[in-house]
Amino acid sequence: MKASFIATIFNEETSIDSFLASIEKQAVSPEEIVLVDAGSKDRTVKKIKRWQKKLPIKVIIRPGANRSQGRNIALKRAKNKIVAISDAGCLLDPNWLKEITAPLKKKNIFVVAGNYQPVAETSFQKCLSLYTCADIYRKNKSQFLPSSRSLALKKVVWEKTGGYPEELDYCEDLVFDQKIKQSGFCFFFSPQATVYWPQRKTAKEAFKQFYNYALGDGQVFFSPYQSHSVKISFIFLRYLIGALVLFLVIKQPGLWLIPVFLLLTYLFFWPIIKFRKKLLFKKVLFFAPSIQILSDLAIMTGVLRGVFEKNKKRYNN
Repeated sequence: MKASFIATIFNEETSIDSFLASIEKQAVSPEEIVLVDAGSKDRTVKKIKRWQKKLPIKVIIRPGANRSQGRNIALKRAKNKIVAISDAGCLLDPNWLKEITAPLKKKNIFVVAGNYQPVAETSFQKCLSLYTCADIYRKNKSQFLPSSRSLALKKVVWEKTGGYPEELDYCEDLVFDQKIKQSGFCFFFSPQATVYWPQRKTAKEAFKQFYNYALGDGQVFFSPYQSHSVKISFIFLRYLIGALVLFLVIKQPGLWLIPVFLLLTYLFFWPIIKFRKKLLFKKVLFFAPSIQILSDLAIMTGVLRGVFEKNKKRYNN
């Protein structure tokens, strides 16, 4: 079964060789590889051109294109009816393309979501992966929205949905997922189609990751394309309650045990209960509280900026 593979790239000099090597090692090779570069300033494109001797790569240069625009360009240029999608910076399991495209042989399956596993070397990365790689599919299949780092579809799906939302730089794949659902297509989950996703190495990088995701969330906040706006709202509510409790303690110092209990419960007991089966106790105890606060602050600031930018565009139009 012939399939195209697409990805967007930007300044991937350090990871592009390993990414393309994982494509070369596929048990089933893509008939073509369409890469859209957003105007890399490093040696990414030069390195890709070396790989064109080994792999059927087409490089399209679109300076300034965001991920949505890049994917739409690649999907439009893809010549096959089946298209597999992933992200530069990831590594594909040798059987990934085989496993993620096999279900599409059936007439009633149009979209296949693959699995993705974190690549984590340090304790910080391992703890961070518990926040970034939650197993949503097994928790709630009806709300499952796959990441486009591990996805395959029949091109007709992209055509009928109108493609990725080009006004969004982040959260674009989840909005695309909602458009797919609203168009009447269902996701088929292929757990053996695995992509390996390196985790951010520092707190600064993790904050930026959460912030960017939340920025996209804010731009579609409480829209038909956003499935977790209520969940995000509860983060704001938690801190509002915390501020009210703190104000109460200032007025009534004798109640100081209340905020201490709530803070310890939120930062220590809750993460330990939540992740007790997945990470050593002492590592959760050390990293989880800081990552919890970091992610909360990143999400709240990112969402607020996203909402502001959305309303600003609406006002200017």
